[in-house]
Amino acid sequence: MIDAAALAKHYSAFRVSERLLLTGHSHQAWPDVGREGVMEAWDDAALHADEKWGRAFAKADRVRDGIRHWLEAPEAELALDQNTFGLVLRFLSALDLPRRPRLVTTSGEFHTLRRLMARLAEEELLDVVVVAARPADTLVDRLAAETDDRTAAVLVSAVLFEDSRTVPGLDELASACEKHGAELLVDVYHALGVMSFPLDGLESAWVVGGGYKYLQLGEGNCFLRVPPHGDELRPRLTGWYAEFAELAAEKTPGAVEYPKGGMRFAGATYDPTSHYRAARVFDFFEAQGLTPGALRENYLHQTTMLAEALGVESPREDHGGFVAVDVPDAEEVSRRLAADGVMTDSRGRHLRLGPAPYLTDDQLERAVGAVKRYT
Repeated sequence: MIDAAALAKHYSAFRVSERLLLTGHSHQAWPDVGREGVMEAWDDAALHADEKWGRAFAKADRVRDGIRHWLEAPEAELALDQNTFGLVLRFLSALDLPRRPRLVTTSGEFHTLRRLMARLAEEELLDVVVVAARPADTLVDRLAAETDDRTAAVLVSAVLFEDSRTVPGLDELASACEKHGAELLVDVYHALGVMSFPLDGLESAWVVGGGYKYLQLGEGNCFLRVPPHGDELRPRLTGWYAEFAELAAEKTPGAVEYPKGGMRFAGATYDPTSHYRAARVFDFFEAQGLTPGALRENYLHQTTMLAEALGVESPREDHGGFVAVDVPDAEEVSRRLAADGVMTDSRGRHLRLGPAPYLTDDQLERAVGAVKRYT
């Protein structure tokens, strides 16, 4: 097990040993080394001005390597962006929507997809099919049943953001999509950092996620894994960074060329500070032995402890890194807990408790005592 008390010393700026921060599924504390990364970005800009980009791109490569570690895919092609929204837009813009105007998704997707899909359906621009996310055990079968030869893509989360339930059988869904020539986009935001997400059986899938939550990377560190056949697609919403390496090359007037791999889905100018911070955090995880296996074991211990104390569904092997308590007035309960110094959040009827590796069992027990006073 991870020594939470020893680890907490590396998060002094966030005062994790003094506060009950159970928002680990949303915004975990950053290790102190993250500040060093921010200052390094400033110093590089001050010293090198516009020549800083070579150093910044090296940090981006470190971020890619860190993400590949969690995907267990050392050769994965990755596009990076400040948020998943821009990556999803470029993915959708590459699809043959005039010929395949059908998108299949679920009622359990995060707001990035939920709002966009709802707006497209509202305008009747596309045939958007929303499948009930629960029960999660049959979700893949129901998504596959809605996938046909008119379907451009199926979009689904690996872990549902409201209650932390994992979605089994995504490899079977990938096969169903391949059968109909549809793309599969898997959102792993609530998986990475809690567990590794190997791409076995998902070689043809697009995978989107980021490090704002469990990986402690902070904002601005999102990615899109581009499968091998991604080189066949040409995103219509294309950023000029997609041709960054060939800017000096002579171009055919009116022609839009695309590189191979992840840069095919690149955006445009960004703030590289986030990558400097993330590179330091990935190095910190490695130095502290915060491996996928160690963190998965630790999260299972913490979430099982919370679930059993609060009478929530167990075992937790079918869940991600937080515990959702069904409370009719969850938002009000979360506010009252915050007033008592216990930071949580809510989604509808779900009061969400997100532990983190720097929280001790004693801190979790104190948090449980506070929750029981209001539920």
